[in-house]
Amino acid sequence: MKQYDVIVVGAGVVGPTIATALARQGRKVLILERDWSKPDRIVGELMQPGGVKALKELGMVQAINNIEAIDCTGYFIKYYDEEVVIEYPLKETANTTNPVVPIWDVVDEKNDKLLPDSTIDTRVWDEDEHVRGVGFHHGDFLMNLRKICRDEPNIDWVEATVTKILRDPEDQSIVTGVKAKQGDETFEYSAKLTICCDGIYSKFRKELSPANVPTIGSYFVGLHLKNAKLPANNKGHVLLGDHAPVLMYQISPGETRMLCAYRSLKAPSAAKNEVYDYLAKYVLPVVPKETLPSFKEALESKKFRIMPNQYLSAMKQGKADHQGFILLGDSLNMRHPLTGGGMTVGLNDSVLLAKLLHPRFVEDLGDHQLISKRLNKFHRKRKNLDAVINTLSIALYSLFAADKHSLKILQLGCFRYFQRGGSCVSGPIGLLSGMLPFPMLLFNHFFSVAFYSIYLNFINRGPLGFPLALFEAFEVLFTAIVIFTPYLWNELV
Repeated sequence: MKQYDVIVVGAGVVGPTIATALARQGRKVLILERDWSKPDRIVGELMQPGGVKALKELGMVQAINNIEAIDCTGYFIKYYDEEVVIEYPLKETANTTNPVVPIWDVVDEKNDKLLPDSTIDTRVWDEDEHVRGVGFHHGDFLMNLRKICRDEPNIDWVEATVTKILRDPEDQSIVTGVKAKQGDETFEYSAKLTICCDGIYSKFRKELSPANVPTIGSYFVGLHLKNAKLPANNKGHVLLGDHAPVLMYQISPGETRMLCAYRSLKAPSAAKNEVYDYLAKYVLPVVPKETLPSFKEALESKKFRIMPNQYLSAMKQGKADHQGFILLGDSLNMRHPLTGGGMTVGLNDSVLLAKLLHPRFVEDLGDHQLISKRLNKFHRKRKNLDAVINTLSIALYSLFAADKHSLKILQLGCFRYFQRGGSCVSGPIGLLSGMLPFPMLLFNHFFSVAFYSIYLNFINRGPLGFPLALFEAFEVLFTAIVIFTPYLWNELV
């Protein structure tokens, strides 16, 4: 049996990045994936600037090239008949608060630069005062990541389904490798460290605890719009109103992804026309007029994709009963996809873990006591970004999908807060983009929105409505506390 330093389970977005980083540090790595062909998914199609930054730090930013990716420079938010455009943070701010710090021995001058291609003009990227995100086909981006990974000389890759995590017969607390099935044959692979990146439907996250399972809070219905005209070029679009939020963003020159939130713990049935009826009744009336022809065409095609919106806070790793085993990516941690922060968190986790396990700190990956200490540091250092992205995703969805009066007051206050401009915009978009990973900044802006919402409600009610506005003020403040503080506390503590 061939002995590896690291086994990586899963070749989604996170698996190839951590495998590549560790291999470039001199580790012998095996990566196993059930299916290496191009996937067709509607998640992981919008990458925030924080994710682009992480790719640069991994020396894998060229995975964005040659897939007809579309620049994203910020957001267009439509609230009923009002609109506001928000730009991503200034580079000057981002470089001060969250600069690019490449991983030693992993990044060089050949792999840390984005290259010009048919849709990406690097001159425009370089001259822009603001950081940028990017939209793309998930499958094309993933195949680029996989190619970079498979081209590494220190990586062996195998197409197989991992069926079991193997443990030392004499000490069940130590993970020694995996059992995998290829066709009718079963193989065992051994390594000092096993990193599990098997995604949202992970079957190995329960290795840490039987209670380590995600919760489903709502669903997204996905549509594929062809040749759609959007109100603002190179922007992510958010449509707000009485309906649940609707997202739109380009993923290629002629294709736009549309995600329509569906407020329910049960998925709508496409077979019973529930999806069609919902989109026709609630989404069709709010679609911008220039986008309407493409939306109607997609609606009539009835080609809908439904995905659950799941939440899972990260469990602390490195405990004595799980030595030699690490969860990473969506198998470790999930959040509502409204903010498009999943890849940003996962890629930054890869960067952080690769830095902490660098040979200058950990010579032997079989040193479980040292690995445990490094994982404690990993869990502590990842909290800033993780807490911001995860909590913000839940808080914004609660406001944008407002289904009761107090949340409607907060929703209006949030939009008016954005209209103020200045720090009322630069702070929230910096948090959303992953460039300002500061939980207390999030706390400050969220409750600034809450109090501003209360202030506006007093004005709207007028002198005669003061008693009702006072009652609503307590209701709004209580609602803000309930939907925000438990999640932030859970992520931080």
